[in-house]
Amino acid sequence: MIIQPRRNSRRHLKWPWVLTAFSIAMVAAHVYLRWLSDRPLEYFTHHYGFVPAETLGALARLPASWHDSSLTGLVSALFVHADWLHLVGNLAYLWAFGITVERAIGHWGMALSFLLLGAGANLFLAWSLQDVHIPVIGASSGVSVLIGIYLGLFPVSRMGLWLPLGLYFQFARVPAVLVIGSWFTLQLIYSVFGPDSGTVGWWGHVAGFMAGVLLALCLRLFSFETHLNLQDN
Repeated sequence: MIIQPRRNSRRHLKWPWVLTAFSIAMVAAHVYLRWLSDRPLEYFTHHYGFVPAETLGALARLPASWHDSSLTGLVSALFVHADWLHLVGNLAYLWAFGITVERAIGHWGMALSFLLLGAGANLFLAWSLQDVHIPVIGASSGVSVLIGIYLGLFPVSRMGLWLPLGLYFQFARVPAVLVIGSWFTLQLIYSVFGPDSGTVGWWGHVAGFMAGVLLALCLRLFSFETHLNLQDN
């Protein structure tokens, strides 16, 4: 069964409230950390991010340490960013794929997928960088989950992109599988050959993407097309 976005139902589209709320939370957190707080940024990255070595240590003490910031940071790290470029880049991907995903799986599905699978991807990253003592922050793991869900639900859809042609830009609709496939290939290359540090969680991107694809495949297998609100972006 091939599930494609319905192109004749734009007037029935609902506003992506979860996506909006998450975006506002990310921007508000960054504004507060940068301009409204008297604490250094390093304090917040360590308190609201997660340090791989500390996270694995906290896991070894479960269930007594379930409320430890090293574990809660797996979720809160999704809303904290190092700088504006980091934030804007994640927001761009979040909106590019998140609108369609939220309309397809609903508000609760969107929230749980981003938070739970994003935290799971961060946990996998912590395991892959278990000797690293640098805080990891950013929404990339959660965004990767949404990209995976998008590809799994809409494997034959096309995305509108502005492509540079000399001094001009040409709008074109490119197969989503080509766009996402190129992105995923880069993540694998950086995961294997990139720097082994906590600054960029390449393995978190890969894990989040794979988790999103698996979730989408489960939805396709166990849900009828009429039960999924699948619409174009």
